[in-house]
This record gives sequence, structure tokens and C-alpha cells, in this order.
Amino acid sequence: MKKSFDIKLFAFYVWLALAFGTLWTIHDLSKFPFTLLEGVLNNVWRLGYIVILHFIFLEYTVPFVLRKRKYIVYNILLAFPILFFYCILWSYGLYTWRNLGINLHIYTPHVLPGSSVLESQMSFSVGALFFLGIGRHIYQHVKLRQAAQQLRIEKQEAELNYLRSQTNPHFLFNTLNNIYSLSRDKSDLAPESILRLSKILRFMLYETGGAYVAIEQELKIITDYIELEKLRYDESLQVNFNHNVEDMKQSLPPLILIPLVENAFKHGVSETRSRPFVDIHLSVNNRQLKFVVKNSTEDSTDQNKVKENIGLSNLRRQLQLLYTDYNISIEQGNCVFTATLKINLASHV
Repeated sequence: MKKSFDIKLFAFYVWLALAFGTLWTIHDLSKFPFTLLEGVLNNVWRLGYIVILHFIFLEYTVPFVLRKRKYIVYNILLAFPILFFYCILWSYGLYTWRNLGINLHIYTPHVLPGSSVLESQMSFSVGALFFLGIGRHIYQHVKLRQAAQQLRIEKQEAELNYLRSQTNPHFLFNTLNNIYSLSRDKSDLAPESILRLSKILRFMLYETGGAYVAIEQELKIITDYIELEKLRYDESLQVNFNHNVEDMKQSLPPLILIPLVENAFKHGVSETRSRPFVDIHLSVNNRQLKFVVKNSTEDSTDQNKVKENIGLSNLRRQLQLLYTDYNISIEQGNCVFTATLKINLASHV
């Protein structure tokens, strides 16, 4: 497959080359009697040749040699002549480039006693190759980590959207069942229930599209839902909903609390034959949220085993994706079911 030219990657090579040229200029100034300007011009001139040569070598030639072939011996046989060709470019090629710079009065020649010009050019080329190669490896490693992180974020967002798409129809289905019960009984409360449902739908359509809502909005939807549920019951149902929130503008993921309330009515109150109740308390202080929902239940023959429904399982998975510090616990007691949710709101991922 043909590899396209990556301008950002080439720019990164240029910056790496400038860093290497700076270090080599300092090295040259400590050994040769010429001015700073001469040293800078020498290395900038050489780097113009080196950065293009090494970019082609590392980004095109090496991948071509390492390409998967039928027999690995083909790769080995191909590597030797290519490496020899590049050795010529790193030594004689740079030497020719140096002479061009001298003729253009850009490059100031200098050679240490006892060393050849070719050795000097070769050492510069190999030094730049190692410097650029290590820099490229770090660059690619960082890009891979960023790509993996972005992929993980996109995957989590997709899963969250899927979970929320499950929550909303599930929530709506249960609410419609309540209205159906009122309509079937020809209750005068049916119109009021439809009005309250419209408010809930408005919230779900226009307020839950973002990642967060204010706590006061979440409280309002809980209140509307409670009032809608209460229409189904007579005065025997006792509902207590109180909260202690230091800042109503703090943000929460939309509909993150409603599954516990919904669960209390659907799997608790609706199955309780005598003295049904729901007790809900929310506190948020110092970014620590505690949400406790208690509801009446019938006697359970197996109190130690609590079966989670789709709402609770869905909520638990959303919390795993949204927060690093949270706890959700459910307890079946003597005719009382208790769900407790604790979230450190500062631990949002």
C-alpha cells in the first residue's frame, strides 16, 4: 500500500533535526575556531540534506524492507544493497553536499587533525540517524497511546449512549403502564397523569441530550415521576422525599438517579399489599453524593439473594463508565428493600 506524505510528521523531523543541530553546533564550537554564525550555518546546511534523507529512510525505506514477504530471506537480501546505498549517501553524499555549500560560501570547512572529511560527515549522519530514530520512536509511541485513549473514549461514549437509549424506553414503558392502569379504571386522574408524562418527555427530549444536567433538574424529574406514580395509589401510600444539597447547580449525568426510584415503585410498592411506602433521601456535600431509596416489599423467603433487574444492572454499568469512586449497594431486609448509591462527583472520568 502506498504511504501518503505526512506533513505533521515531517515537521516533527525538522524540529528534531534542529534540536540535534543545536547540540552538534555546541560540540563544533568547543573544537573549532570559528564564530557562532559559521557553526550555525554549517549545521543548518547539512541538516537540510540530512532531514530529507533520514525521513525517506525511516518512513519509506525501512518499512519497505520490513514488509512481509513470502520468505524472510528476500528481506535480508534486499536489506544489504539498500543499506550499502544509504551508507554512500550518508558519507559521500553528505560530502558532496558539503562541497556545494563551500562553493556557495555557505559552509565553512573544518577538519580535526588526523581525521578525514568523510569520517566527519559519516559521524554526523549516523548521529543524526540515531537521534531522529529515537525521537521518531517516542513520537509514534505517544501517537499510539493517544489513539488508543481516543478509541477507548469513543467506545465508552458509544456504550453510554446505548445504555441511555435503553434507560429512556424502559422508563417510558413503565410510565405508560401506569397511565394505562388509570385509563382502564376510567380514573379522573388520567388527564393529569398524561400532563405529567408530557413534562417528563419534554425533559427527556430536550434536557438529557448533553453529558450533564444540574442536580435541581434531576430532582425535578424525580418529583414529577413520584407525583405521577402516586396517582395510581390511594392515601395508604406514604412517600417521603427530602434532600440536602449544598449546590443545586452541581452537575450529574442525566437520569442517573431515576432507576432507583423507578425500581422502588415497580418492584416494591406495586407488589406490597399493606402499608406501602417509599422513603428517598439525597445529600450532596463536598462533592460527595449519597442517595438512599427505601421501599416496602413483601416477605422474602430468601432475603440474602437479591435479583437485579435491567434498570439496576444498567445503572451499575453506567457508573463504571462515568466514575472511578462510587458504590452502589442493595439490601433486602424484613419487608424493606434498601438501595444506596454513593458517588464522589470529583472522580468523573
